[in-house]
Amino acid sequence: MKTVNQETQDFSIKSLESTFNKLSNAYKTMTEKGSNTTLVKKRRNAVKIGLESLKGAWNEKVFSYDEETILASIEVLQSLIPSIEKQIAKANEGSSQKTLNERRLIALKLSIESLENRLK
Repeated sequence: MKTVNQETQDFSIKSLESTFNKLSNAYKTMTEKGSNTTLVKKRRNAVKIGLESLKGAWNEKVFSYDEETILASIEVLQSLIPSIEKQIAKANEGSSQKTLNERRLIALKLSIESLENRLK
């Protein structure tokens, strides 16, 4: 994995933790309402695995997922990128929403790279 400065590492981990928490809250709410949670559950799990992969690569944390799980996570994470790119394009220049989504996009791309490196 390419060298990533500490600031980028920090905001990437925070961004993925925030995304995971939002998906966890959405999952809980949807479960209580009896809604279909399949997509939210897939996304939440993929973000969790991507986050664990980055933490493992940067902070020497344990990472133990099989190839099939890693491949599925990569696919789900990649599917999130187009909608985030659309949100970035719509956001006003310099807005907190634009910054948040730009950081989320970087974090997702780094987590995908980290997961792909685990398959080599």
